[in-house]
Amino acid sequence: MDTRQHLVRQLADGRCHSGQALARSLGLSRAAVWKSVRALGEDLGLYIEAVPGKGYRLERPLDLLNSLRILEAVTAEARTRIPALYVLERVDSTSSELLRIAAAGGASGSLCVAEQQTAGRGRRGRPWVSPYGTNLYLSVLWRFAMAPAQLSGLSLACGLAVLRALQDLGARDLGLKWPNDVLHEGRKLAGLLIEMTGEAGGPTQTVIGVGVNTCLPPDSGKEIDQPWTDLERVPGAAGLSRNRLAGRVAARLVETLAAYGSEGLDPWLEEWQRHDLFYGQAVALHQGSQTIHGLHSGIDPSGALRLLVGGRVQAYHAGEISLRPVPDAGP
Repeated sequence: MDTRQHLVRQLADGRCHSGQALARSLGLSRAAVWKSVRALGEDLGLYIEAVPGKGYRLERPLDLLNSLRILEAVTAEARTRIPALYVLERVDSTSSELLRIAAAGGASGSLCVAEQQTAGRGRRGRPWVSPYGTNLYLSVLWRFAMAPAQLSGLSLACGLAVLRALQDLGARDLGLKWPNDVLHEGRKLAGLLIEMTGEAGGPTQTVIGVGVNTCLPPDSGKEIDQPWTDLERVPGAAGLSRNRLAGRVAARLVETLAAYGSEGLDPWLEEWQRHDLFYGQAVALHQGSQTIHGLHSGIDPSGALRLLVGGRVQAYHAGEISLRPVPDAGP
């Protein structure tokens, strides 16, 4: 662990720490501590206040990730499906890291979380805003014997798994937006990106990346190009431990991935529809330069969105598709 990591952990509690105490614990001079504190703020985007006569403190305490606490929150059965857990301070993205680990022979079920992503990815090429020490950035590596075409509904099942995990921890008033966004009051709380490679007939390697907003700093929120929210604004979820959240999301995901390999999407269809916030509404689908207006008529067994368009129900698959409510549009 380098000086920066030691310093972050010293200051994470949000209390004042004198320069002298920090210097002693880090083996530095007080002048070196001052330089390190300033560099820490610039490098990680953390606001560290210098309090005259008292020392330094973070504007907000940090709930830093800890592998033992994460695994404590994973059910015993799910823990047997997670052969490796990587807890990183900073990475381009947790999914990119798992893709590298997979290429080196990493085991199916490997899990990666990070304090910060420098190049987090969302759907449709959007960046996933990933400030340091807040929110959840988590990815799971999973290998299936089946072909990629048989996994078209996987993202929906995984989206439901994240919603279930949040509900397990007390979050209320949540819903789903096809194919896998978790919303609260019409604002995005969590999302997924699944990357897969494989032969036409199988097997298939997948990396499921999950982002959950826990307490998004306002300055970071300005970078997001769609309505968003975080767990601090969700009934029953304020103050939720990131480690407990990571463990519960991981458990629900690996349980879902294991079941999907043998059962497909069918067991989740009814529950998915119950949580679908757009079911029965007039919507617009934007696919590239094309916009399709229709009535949201649910999802089919493959995970495709069913739209009533011009008197006919048509199926639209995931990819470069977005869904938006259109109050006055008809089929």
